[in-house]
Amino acid sequence: MAYKILIMGASYGSLLGTKLALAGHNVDLVCLPAEADLINTEGAVIRMPVRGREGLVEVNSKKLKGKMAAGGANAFKPADYNLVVLAMQEPQYRSPGVRELLDAVAKSRVPCMSIMNMPPLPYLKRIKSIDANAIRDCYTEAAVWDSFDPATITLCSPDAQAFRPPEDKVNVLQVRLPTNFKSARFESDADTKILRDLERDVDASRFEVGGSPIELPVKLRVHDSVFVPLAKWSMLCAGNYRCVQKDGMRPIKDAVHSDLEASRAVYDWVKKLCVSLGADERDLVPFEKYAKAAESLLTPSSAARALANGAPNIERVDRLVQTIAKAKGLQLDELDKTVALVDGWVAKNRANAK
Repeated sequence: MAYKILIMGASYGSLLGTKLALAGHNVDLVCLPAEADLINTEGAVIRMPVRGREGLVEVNSKKLKGKMAAGGANAFKPADYNLVVLAMQEPQYRSPGVRELLDAVAKSRVPCMSIMNMPPLPYLKRIKSIDANAIRDCYTEAAVWDSFDPATITLCSPDAQAFRPPEDKVNVLQVRLPTNFKSARFESDADTKILRDLERDVDASRFEVGGSPIELPVKLRVHDSVFVPLAKWSMLCAGNYRCVQKDGMRPIKDAVHSDLEASRAVYDWVKKLCVSLGADERDLVPFEKYAKAAESLLTPSSAARALANGAPNIERVDRLVQTIAKAKGLQLDELDKTVALVDGWVAKNRANAK
């Protein structure tokens, strides 16, 4: 059975969308007009490294088994879909048009999977050890999530790293770390079956290169534990947010490897926080595996780049982790330093935007 999937956000969302279309499912992307026009005329283009092959393999959505189309926030009705995917940055959901579509998603009760770094507020309500009311201030506008039933939303850790090459058109996405999407199940077995069907179909899909079918990386993995996607928190706090410096930004590799023991201390502290919330050690990723992956991350994180470009709002997983920890009587100087640096950039950017 081919599912109909709506993905809100084409920048990073086109990676998962292309994998699902390769597997035979039909995908619609919500994005800006310039992106939609290019995707509809030329396709979404994904370039990715494949083990054992030199260079990058280019995948164009126009050449896949499933169909992919794109349009604005007013172009789609959530009730027409089997699954909705949230792939925008968290601050974007309060934008005119997008916030109305998000509210329609919530009220449709169509199962919704987030691939945001910032977990949607209703997802964290599924974790009983977290006081959802105490973390509302960590969101750009928490009220946009209020219509959701937590049972209808899940979280998928977006571990694959990708970027828009500045010299290319906005329909092009390049993967530099082809790891998997790791999703928690929904509360309902019926909704979870959709994810497991997609997982199976992505595994079975092949892409033809030079007349030969090859297996592409970046799979979907579905887990029973709600804590599996929280493995990303250690990575974000030890790497992504520590790209932010007082006078500029540094690459993720440098944030992690310039002082490996300091990075390990942050990483393991956040892991222990997740375990205190109910995670099993097996739900999480060892520091050594993350540090190895970080060696290939040669640019600043998307959050750091956004701040450097003047963004007045970014996803604040750093503040979220700090707030959750504080409620449990836990504190880490290095994380507090990072939060303060990010706060400073946000305040400066907001002042400049006035």
